[in-house]
Formats: sequence, C-alpha cells, structure tokens
Amino acid sequence: MALSSVCIYGSLDQEREQVASLLDFFDIESRFGELTGHAAEADCQAVAIVCREAGELADWLRQLPDCCRKKPVLAFFDGEDLQDAPAVAGKVFPVSLQCRHRDLKRVLDEMERASAATARRRRQSLQSLEGGSASIQRIKRLIEKVANTPANVLVLGESGTGKELVARAIHRLSDRGDKPFVPVNCGAIPKDLLESELFGHEKGAFTGAITARTGRFELARGGTLFLDEIGDMDVNMQVKLLRVLQEKTFERVGSNRSLKADVRIIAATHRNLEEAIAAGRFREDLYYRLNVFPIEMPPLRERREDIPALAQSMIDRLAKEQGGYRLDQRCLNALMAHDWPGNVRELANLIERLRILYPDQTVRLEDLPAAYRGKLEDTPPPVASPTGMGAVQAAVNSPSVRLAAGDFDLKAHLQETELSFIHAALTQTNGVVAAAAKLLNLRRTTLVEKMRKYHIEREEVVSQF
Repeated sequence: MALSSVCIYGSLDQEREQVASLLDFFDIESRFGELTGHAAEADCQAVAIVCREAGELADWLRQLPDCCRKKPVLAFFDGEDLQDAPAVAGKVFPVSLQCRHRDLKRVLDEMERASAATARRRRQSLQSLEGGSASIQRIKRLIEKVANTPANVLVLGESGTGKELVARAIHRLSDRGDKPFVPVNCGAIPKDLLESELFGHEKGAFTGAITARTGRFELARGGTLFLDEIGDMDVNMQVKLLRVLQEKTFERVGSNRSLKADVRIIAATHRNLEEAIAAGRFREDLYYRLNVFPIEMPPLRERREDIPALAQSMIDRLAKEQGGYRLDQRCLNALMAHDWPGNVRELANLIERLRILYPDQTVRLEDLPAAYRGKLEDTPPPVASPTGMGAVQAAVNSPSVRLAAGDFDLKAHLQETELSFIHAALTQTNGVVAAAAKLLNLRRTTLVEKMRKYHIEREEVVSQF
C-alpha cells in the first residue's frame, strides 16, 4: 500500500517545514506530531524524525508516543554523509535533508517494500493456525493484540492442540521476530538438570561439567523463550525462575556474574494451574507473573468444523514429499464425529498413516481404523435427497414440522434454546461456572464466552435463590 500520511517530529521547525514540502511533492499528507500522542499521530502510516545528527535519533525514538512506536521511521539528517545513520532493517530509513526527489523516492519505495514484507510475514505467521471456526479466529485476534507488547503470555490447552504454534506465531509477529525462538520442554528434562539447561553452567560447576555450557536464556537473547509444560516444573526451580522474571538477570550455575535476561517469556501447559496452586505444586506468585495474557487453545472436538480444512492442509503438505490422496465425504464425516483425545497431533498422525496405506487413492469410511469409524460404521451411505429449495419444501411439508410462512427465525430459536440450557445449568449449580460447564459438556472458558455473549452475570443467577 502506497504511503499517504506521515507524522513529522523534531526540534528544527524550519527543517520540519522543508520535510513537509518534500513529502507534499509525492502527494503524502504530513502533520507535525507532539510527544503527547494525539489521535492525529495514531492515524498516520509512518513517522518522520528531523535531527541535526545521527546521535539524536535514539533519543527521539525513545520519546515517541506509544501509538507511533511500531511504525516505520524516515530519519532526516542535516547532512549528506549518512554512514553513521542508524538504519534498522524494516524500521528506520535514513535520508539527508539535502536529498533530491529521486533519492527520497528510492527510500520511500524501500519503505513500501519493507511494509509489504511485514504484512506478508504477518499473514504467514497466522496461516499455521488453520481453520475458520470462531474460536480460532478469536485466537488469531488475541495473538495480533499481544504480539507487539512485552507482556508474558501463558498458552493453555490440552496436549496436541497447537500451543507451540501459538507461541511461534506471537514471536514471528513481534519486534523480536528476527531473533531466536528457543523452546524448552520443562517436563522432559530431569529436575536436577533443568537449572543448567535454562541458565547454563561454568566448567567444573558440578560433577561432569567438563566444559562451560550456554543456557537457553542466553541462546534466546533478544528473542523469545518458550517454556513448554511449565506446570511440570519443580517447585524449587519455580523459585529461581520467578527471581529471573522479577530482576531480569540470572547467573550460570557455578558463577556469580549476573547476565541480563533479554528475552520475552511465553509459557504453556496442559495442566490446570489453579488446581496445582491449591495443591501446593505451583507457586501462585509465578502464576501471576506468567499469566499476564492468557490464551486458551480449544480442543479439536470443540471446533469440528475445522477438521476438513486441517486434514486437507496436512494432506497437501505431505503430497509435496510423496504422493497425496483424498478423503471421501463419509470418511470426513467420521473424522468430524470422532472426539480426538489427542487433538491436532492425533489427526496429523492419522493423516500420515493413511498416506502410507493409500497413496494416490481415495480413502473411504471402511479404510479408516476401527477407532475412527465407530460412530458411522453402521450408517448406510446417504441416499439421493432434495437439494436447494426442494430440500426446504420437503422439510416444510414434513408431517412433523409445521411452519407459518415468514414467522419462524431459526437463528433466534437456536439462541433461545442455548440460552435456556445455560440458565438451567447455572441455576442447577448455584451459579458455579465450572460445574455448569461440566453439565453442558463445555470448557469453562467456552461457557464464560457464551455468558458474555448473552450478558449473563453470575450474580443474577445466584440472586434467584
């Protein structure tokens, strides 16, 4: 998208007017910004900073209002020698105030290409979270909101739901996206080795430490550290991690030299940390440090409508390596009826197995393993039935369905039915949301979302008693 508006900062009034004239030549609207950050600054696509010398730029970048910190910057300097100008890839573009129009055009084109690349990277980052269901679209919106903040993120969800995909998407969309993403599975490393794994150790720090080792905090410097299965971390190790999060420094095992912890923390777990806190297995203070911005991945059984797209995407990826195959409709129906205790990971396992068994073929219901065809195995293939308006007319003419023309709103009827069940469950459980969710066979967070949708307050339910 062509640049159309720029907000100009700087203490040199005459030079700011000069920059405004330069931009006006390219039909770019400009306005003078204030460090208080008004709405006008928020609407601009880019920022221009006018400095006497390159050394001033860092001070101006630090003072920019929050609404402008993520925008590309045209840095105008009073001089033609830009060798010392701090060009930051995709972020800061140095220009001389004495530049010609063609020189500025070249820089503007470079900025436009960088912006397009950023937008492309944003789209690609979210493509890994496949599916069009409302729950997945909500997850994508949350990722976009939190990515460019320094907030710690806690990704919750059952095993195999794609928690690491969420963490990687947040990392790629953040300012740290070009720095390392370092995952560590806290549940897979023995508790007596986890400290060394995270913080590193010096030579001779313990028996067997024959050389110094760089820990994951150092490897992730400037980037993101993904602490998977944080709920399995030993309580003593939790204390050490909490100190690092509070002080932003750490020491290698066997060293007293403090190192800066320049990392963004994203943690994940399949465990209920609130129950773990009550049982004394997880520290409450660490929980609140990590749970600044929670994201809960729904299990696959709660987004069955995504299964066909997920399956086809997996088949397409496998087809690039070896032959592909296709799933017939009854086979897809069976997959959508399955409860998927292993979630997306289980689906990926099945898709790869079917590729090995039926390369370049159509997989039918009877070709599926017995565990996946149970609910549909005894169902006969569908017979020809009316479609389009014929199907509607057949339903209206059915003796069990009598509708008055124009008087029936299916969407409203379904919402009323859902609302009545939610009220009944909450009433039956005295307003305890977790218990009501269990009655309705929903996740607690799903029920909370539905309560927000229908503007149901727990106090309203409890007050009925």
